[in-house]
Amino acid sequence: MLKLHNILARGNVARATEDLYDRNALLILDQQIRETRAALERSRRALALAIAGDQAEARRAAEIDTRAADLEGRAVAALGAGRDDLASDAAEAIAELEAERRAIAEARTRFAAEVARIRATVADATRRQAELERGRRVAGATEAVRRLSAQTGRADTATLREAEATLARLRALQAEASDTEAALSELDGADITERLAREGFGPRTHPTGGDVLERLRRKAGLAPAA
Repeated sequence: MLKLHNILARGNVARATEDLYDRNALLILDQQIRETRAALERSRRALALAIAGDQAEARRAAEIDTRAADLEGRAVAALGAGRDDLASDAAEAIAELEAERRAIAEARTRFAAEVARIRATVADATRRQAELERGRRVAGATEAVRRLSAQTGRADTATLREAEATLARLRALQAEASDTEAALSELDGADITERLAREGFGPRTHPTGGDVLERLRRKAGLAPAA
């Protein structure tokens, strides 16, 4: 029985842990992204320092080459002048420089392979970090929609429908008011036009009985009335 209780207790702890993780998944993901971003930045800086160090070694090798070539020229001149002692000392120095140059070249060869490996690792991490952050944005939007859906129940849906109906009614009332104003404006314009026509200013706006009779006489082929 005690063993069963222990198993159940561990199960409850595990379930509570999973529930806590699920409820705070975005918060946990944000922190993990911050940590991976910081780690990636450190890797980039380390790679940049390594590349800078290799470039410094390349400059050092070039300086050694220049110094060795200068000593070699001087040693040849010393030999030509019969100063074998000076030429021998120069030869020793040149041998040391050549040994150092070989050591630098071997170290740079190994270093280049390591830098290439680190560069590939950083490039892959950069790609994965970018994908992770894009996924976080999508997950955040999805979670926001999910929470909105969870909070929006039937009451909210009914409220939306009511609001839509109110908007439709408001638009209808506004359209009706606009039509009424247009009709009133037209009537006002027609009223003043009619008054002017009755006073003899401009053509009549409506046909009279006489106008209709004249039209009928023309249709009948009769001469206009005198």
